[in-house]
Amino acid sequence: MPSTHVSLHYHVVFSTKARARIIADPWRAELHAYLGGVLHDLQAIPESIGGTGDHVHALIGLKATHSVAEVLRQMKRGSSEWIHRHGVRQFQWQEGYGAFTVSAANTVRVAEYIAKQEEHHRTQTFEEEYRSLLTLCGVSYDEQYLW
Repeated sequence: MPSTHVSLHYHVVFSTKARARIIADPWRAELHAYLGGVLHDLQAIPESIGGTGDHVHALIGLKATHSVAEVLRQMKRGSSEWIHRHGVRQFQWQEGYGAFTVSAANTVRVAEYIAKQEEHHRTQTFEEEYRSLLTLCGVSYDEQYLW
């Protein structure tokens, strides 16, 4: 076969340091758009980006040559610089992230889930949501290393 064909979709989640609710409503949508721009610059596909005041969810399409770790590093680095330039000097992302594969058949469902983050977090904390994602995706974890 002369070509490479891949369908690589990831649902990634990362939080602010100590889960501080520092991503303010007035500039949250701009941050999500900026993250989409970072992904475009990396030649990745931002399929959906959303979140609340303390974390971000993104559904991204990657090429076979992408490294999930490098893409997340660039997203965090670039967005931290953008946030600092916009006057939030004390901002930091928490170390680490969650990255979960998504089948092409489930991308619409995951995108809808990401779009409804504000509504979702009226009844569930980020910590509860993240544990649920880990369990749903079959990722074992030690509670002492989550936060």
